[in-house]
This record gives sequence, C-alpha cells and structure tokens, in this order.
Amino acid sequence: MTELLRTGARQLIANAVEAELQNLLEQYANLRNEKGHMQVVRNGYLPEREILTGLGPVKVKVPKVRDKSRQGIKFNSALLPPYLRKTKAIEEVLPWLYLKGISTGDFQEALQALLGSEAKGLSSSTISRLKVIWEQEHETWSGRGFNGKRYVYIWADGVYFNVRSDDAKQCILVIVGVTEQGRNNLHPGSSQHLRMITEALPGLT
Repeated sequence: MTELLRTGARQLIANAVEAELQNLLEQYANLRNEKGHMQVVRNGYLPEREILTGLGPVKVKVPKVRDKSRQGIKFNSALLPPYLRKTKAIEEVLPWLYLKGISTGDFQEALQALLGSEAKGLSSSTISRLKVIWEQEHETWSGRGFNGKRYVYIWADGVYFNVRSDDAKQCILVIVGVTEQGRNNLHPGSSQHLRMITEALPGLT
C-alpha cells in the first residue's frame, strides 16, 4: 500500500511540474522565428533525482526547455527547484487546499504560507491545470472495469472528511477488494449506510 501511495505522489508531483512547464511554453508561444517556428520548446529532462516526501523517497524528473532565440529563457520549477531534496508534503497540500474550498487565485499565498519559498511563483493557472488533470484521472479510474478479476476478500467502510462543506463531516464509502495476488483495489461511494453498500456492490462487476 505504501508503494501504491508513493507512486501516486510521484505522479501528482510530475503533473504539477508539467503544468508549470505548460504555463512557460504558453507564455512564450508567440516567440517565433521568420518561419513561424516556436523558439522555446521542450528539450527532454534533467537527470532523475530523489527527494524525500512524507511517504518516503520519491524519484522525480524535471523537464527542460530549449531556447532557440538565445535569450537565456529557462524552465525553473517552483515546486522542484534544483536544490530541493525534501518536500514538505506538496503532494498532500495541493489537493487538500482545493478540497478546503480555497480559490485558485488564493493558492499561491496559501502555499507560500505552508511551504515557504519553494511555492513562490506557483500560479493560479497551474492549479487550474492540475484540477483538470485530477478530474480526468478520477473519471478514468472510476470507469475502469473489473472483468476477469477475482477477489478473495472484500470489505466496506466509511471515511469521514470535512471538505467544502459547512455541515457535518461527509462520509465517503470505500470498498476495498483484495486479489489473489494480495493487491488492493479501491472503489469510492458516498455513504457507509447499508443501502449505499448494497447499491455500490453491483457496480463492481
């Protein structure tokens, strides 16, 4: 389970850095040569390095750009600067702030207060890109099929969250199935009531 969470953290960090890069490329999208070719383009990755997160060490790669105009334009990630070797749980803070209802325009100030200078320069457009990515990933994950899989054990439980609501904490039903290989598969619901559990189970086929 720890490795699964670490993989998710690595993907979230990669998505955040990719969103930063796209903002830079859009910023210089109109910088073109006489043939109309873009002058600031992707150019591979820096050597992979390891940073320490709240889930343990995670390997990360930061993309590079090539500045054909020779103006010295470089991509410097606000989340993963060259000197960073330990992150203050960025992979947890970003979705937490969104779920708490903080608007994209206030993200930069909130992140700087929580993470310090490493969050400086993180724009609201970066957060908006990440929100789209999160929604797409959730849609893909929720629609995945279970045909051909055999589960030796299934259990359901409710996890309570106090997010984006002034009312009581929201209960999220989580159904966990363990395969013969010992892998856990998760399925989300909206309540732990028996009715919700019985309605959710047929959807796992």
